Amino acid sequence: MRILKMQSKFLDVFLESLEKFGVLYGPIKKNSVLTYEKVDHIKDLELWGEHPMIPLKKMFHPKQFDMFRFDKDGITPDYSTIEKRVVLGVHPCDIHGILRLDDLFLEEPQDPYYAQARKNTAIIGFSCLPTENSFCKSTDTDIVEEGFDLFFVKLKDIFLVWVGSSMGYDMIYEREEYFDDDVSHEDIMEYIEWRNKRDEMFRTDFPFRNMPDIMELSHESEVWRYFADKCLSCGQCTMVCPTCNCFNVVDVFDVTNEAAGRRTRTWDSCMFVDYSLVAGGHNFRGDREDRLKLWYTHKLKSYGDEYGKPGCIGCGRCVDTCPVDINVLTVSKALIAGEVPKE
Repeated sequence: MRILKMQSKFLDVFLESLEKFGVLYGPIKKNSVLTYEKVDHIKDLELWGEHPMIPLKKMFHPKQFDMFRFDKDGITPDYSTIEKRVVLGVHPCDIHGILRLDDLFLEEPQDPYYAQARKNTAIIGFSCLPTENSFCKSTDTDIVEEGFDLFFVKLKDIFLVWVGSSMGYDMIYEREEYFDDDVSHEDIMEYIEWRNKRDEMFRTDFPFRNMPDIMELSHESEVWRYFADKCLSCGQCTMVCPTCNCFNVVDVFDVTNEAAGRRTRTWDSCMFVDYSLVAGGHNFRGDREDRLKLWYTHKLKSYGDEYGKPGCIGCGRCVDTCPVDINVLTVSKALIAGEVPKE
């Protein structure tokens, strides 16, 4: 992997030049909330602070879209949401989140909508500093080595730029006068100093490596009933989680032609009471305790058993979002302690 150097003063002009490779998207404040949106002006980007509340998954696994139209003659796939695009300002944890979704959606048989979105999207990653509730160092997702086309680390007056794909090289060649191969020893020392200072800024952690065994041994713990009694089943934790991928499909029939219509796909949540409702009215997880066990077992144990990587990428969004303080940190802390939290 090649590492280059770029003066900070060239950043905006370089990012603007990437329009040649697709429609630009990035973190922008919308109604006072930071979210990935289409970029009209580079100056609108917010690259260095908090992460967007809704993660990058929405760009590849949309909240709602039409999959296809159908009539008596068959189906016509709808790929109208797919476009050539470049997503700017993606933090390491969100890149890891997409790599987790790749494990699921790109397995055979591939999800064609996700696969097309991935094929047509370039990712420009940017370094970040931990927020109050970030614990990506605990999940080994604070550094990223794949899943991006370019990755920028901001130092004092320069960026170090990792080139991660052939598309990344094409982007560099468009403005190669901005980039320098001569990364000096002083630059390397500055990068190491930045890494050390950033590592010291983490205020939140948990022993993730111990959690699979703890989850296995704590299935009947009173902790689950305690959190179930608090849980609102609102599903906010699943909506903001970069690796949650549940969806539902609904057929919407044309009013004037009962044989024609469209199939719509929408985010769903295993926290919703009717998520596991099946024909005949049986609900496999009608109890909130069972739904909480399912979600946390998936994040902290079963995903790692299946794919060898954590299902949680340590972004802290569940900590920021849950209105009743149920999240990876509070649940894991209670399970480790073996008792319900003291009020």
